[in-house]
Amino acid sequence: MSGAFPEDTRALDAWASAHVEGWRGPSAAKKFAAGQSNPTYLIDAASGRTVLRRKPPGKLLKSAHMIEREFRVLKALEGVGYPAPRPLALCEDEGVIGTAFYLMTFVDGRVLWNPALPELEREDRRPIYDAMNEGLVKLHTIDVAQAGLSDYGKPGSYYARQYQRWTDQYRASETAKIEDMERLIAWLADKVPADDGRVALVHGDWRIDNMIFDAGSPRLLAVLDWELSTLGHPFADLAYQCMQWRLPAGRYRGLGGVDRAASGIPTEAEYVAAYCRRMGLKEIPDWTFLIAFSFFRSIAIHQGVYKRSLDGNASNPELARQFGESLPLLARVAVEGIEGKNDRPA
Repeated sequence: MSGAFPEDTRALDAWASAHVEGWRGPSAAKKFAAGQSNPTYLIDAASGRTVLRRKPPGKLLKSAHMIEREFRVLKALEGVGYPAPRPLALCEDEGVIGTAFYLMTFVDGRVLWNPALPELEREDRRPIYDAMNEGLVKLHTIDVAQAGLSDYGKPGSYYARQYQRWTDQYRASETAKIEDMERLIAWLADKVPADDGRVALVHGDWRIDNMIFDAGSPRLLAVLDWELSTLGHPFADLAYQCMQWRLPAGRYRGLGGVDRAASGIPTEAEYVAAYCRRMGLKEIPDWTFLIAFSFFRSIAIHQGVYKRSLDGNASNPELARQFGESLPLLARVAVEGIEGKNDRPA
């Protein structure tokens, strides 16, 4: 390794010249502020722009930051024509930039960071949500065998396995006792639904800020951040996005308190109904569990990010600290949901 990445990209250029068709250096790397788990960089080379995703430095939790899985699923998505960046090359040699990484195409479009879409006109907001809804259904109807992903996760008992995994991850990174989180963990343990046989490719972090839209239309160009993808239950992705209807606006980038009718943003019920219509379903069962489970999983993820900030290896230390401060509120909102105080917001 010739120097410290991202300041020194000579080793990256040497490696990419041998593994990426048409690569020409020199290049410069600029870190994106977003991306709390796997640091992400815009690589501006003489041959053009690409994006690099790497594992974070330092000691990592077991089964976390698996960029090799990200690269694999991007290859599969390319094969079935799903909107995602095209993967270019995977490097598992930590000697190049200090950690394993992969390169993918840069998708030029717009990222909408706030689900309230304050930068758009009223009539332009619902089409964005409809594009997300359509993209989610398209994801959940991918033939995983045809995509070569039959072994991308364990089939069946998704919620039971995920409950155990994220409980373990949370305990491994726990920094303080949060009573509402303890109540949530205990409540979920008794409410895990029986396996209904549904298996789909799930994204795991289906949020508006993990997507790139066309600059002049609501067309979904690319879905980003596939680190948490696996074979799982499709309703988990739907409920995970619907957490945003329940979170407060502002710092938490939620839709709580946003006037749906005035803003042109669909209600949670309308969004779920559109998903059901596209999937040919009458309803989504166990909705209270699904929302509570989504909060639980999100808290476990944010706890891990916060713990990495305390250990000195967070991708964005300040944002990670804010995540740590938000955990009690997330747990409180989740508990209010299971108590029926925050059910099906308009």
